Amino acid sequence: MEKKRTTIVLFSGDYDKAMAAYIIANGAAAYDHEVTIFHTFWGINALRKQEGVKVKKGFLEKMFGKMMPRGAEQLGLSKMQMMGMGPKMIKHVMNKHNALTLTQLINMALEQDIKLVSCTMTMDLLGLQQEELIDGIHYAGVAAYLADAEDGNVNLFI
Repeated sequence: MEKKRTTIVLFSGDYDKAMAAYIIANGAAAYDHEVTIFHTFWGINALRKQEGVKVKKGFLEKMFGKMMPRGAEQLGLSKMQMMGMGPKMIKHVMNKHNALTLTQLINMALEQDIKLVSCTMTMDLLGLQQEELIDGIHYAGVAAYLADAEDGNVNLFI
């Protein structure tokens, strides 16, 4: 029997939307789906390393790097940002209920062999380099995503 495939485009850089993408992805993998998450534009920030990485960049690329959140736990919420208090509050509630953090969900995805892909065109546009992203991910363009999605049973855009 052919394995079912789930593909997710993670376009959003919002913590809650990235959480939803990773919860769905991990759930699909647990149900024996072959899963790909294609991170593009602001969704790539979930894959950034939290610590700074010294890489050679031009002025504009340095500015993008400073303005974008560095790592999954630095992403803001889509609603109730409240000058930074919203993310702290939701993380407190998640901790209280023993919910996994976004970073833990990303690590679980890697352990389940979920294919995490960073869009190379977006990386070029935003001045991001492979050294700035977490280990264990893939790098590809939209054609590679479309090849995965073409055979997908579930295709989502978040």
